[in-house]
Amino acid sequence: MTETCLLNLVVSPEVEDAVTDWLLDQPSIRGFTSHPIAGHGSSEHSMSLAEKVAGRRRQVLFKLHLECAAAERLLEAVKRDFSGSGMHYWMIPVLASGHLA
Repeated sequence: MTETCLLNLVVSPEVEDAVTDWLLDQPSIRGFTSHPIAGHGSSEHSMSLAEKVAGRRRQVLFKLHLECAAAERLLEAVKRDFSGSGMHYWMIPVLASGHLA
């Protein structure tokens, strides 16, 4: 059985469209999910005044379920193509997955 991972990418709304288009152009990706999220944390120095008052920052979370080797290669390309974007990422192993009939 091939080991699979869930690659999570958190981006600002300003680069959401660029990341979406970039992911759709990647031949190793059969699909992904994106969600609008609110980021909370200690990075107030990079938050706008409105975000500081609200206590959160609007962000977008992309989730990609891939073979781990493909996720590693994709992550290297993301680091190259979106350097300086402030993107946050993490990758976790998937213990089980499938479709219910």
